[in-house]
Amino acid sequence: MYSFESKIRYSECDSNCKLRLEALLNYFQDASTFQSEELGAGFDYLVPRNLVWVLVSWQIDINRYPKLGEEVIIGTHPHDFKGFWGSRNFCMMTREGEMLAKANSLWTLLNFDTMKPVMAPKELTDKYTLEPPLEMEYAGRKIHIEGDGVDGEPILVRMQHLDSNLHVNNAQYVSMAVDSLPQDFQIGGLRVEYKKQAHLNDTLYPHVIEQTDGRKVVSLRGEEADVYVNVEFTSIK
Repeated sequence: MYSFESKIRYSECDSNCKLRLEALLNYFQDASTFQSEELGAGFDYLVPRNLVWVLVSWQIDINRYPKLGEEVIIGTHPHDFKGFWGSRNFCMMTREGEMLAKANSLWTLLNFDTMKPVMAPKELTDKYTLEPPLEMEYAGRKIHIEGDGVDGEPILVRMQHLDSNLHVNNAQYVSMAVDSLPQDFQIGGLRVEYKKQAHLNDTLYPHVIEQTDGRKVVSLRGEEADVYVNVEFTSIK
């Protein structure tokens, strides 16, 4: 497993001086980027070949949010490549080995011009070492939604929301969804299903649906009710 160490910064914390959910996702995204860059499978490899990995889904299980100043280790490894799909695990733990959070993710390799899936070249996948999946209860990538919900405040996509691919960053969608939750809802886990890319000056309309089992789903939609992202939240047990 590839890993790097860090210390929880004040700029990454919420009002309780604990790591924000968006910051956790950023750590995970950084881990996969760092590994790919070190293996020669990062931007210098992908861009000239007109390739881009796009995140399809997240599943993140959170045991505890680390506090300000706490030293943590962030790890990641791919555990499967199949056609144009790639699956990758992530984790955050303390120096003492306490597991703070685990995650699974599914990615697809696209041609940047056409945004159509392409088979991952063997010379690319051979750069990585596959490792067994982390032990966790794996859920499907499709999020099942029942019932009607309530509308939140519209969100205009600004430059600050974009990443190097010029669409809304994966963690930014989650941050938008979190802002639509009740303030007293304590997030213990989430699943994210990415369906459509949002770009500069698009407007996203949050739609919050409470499920009978206590889950809350925030669906970020367009003006025509087309879904960009569905985010499912579970509360801390």
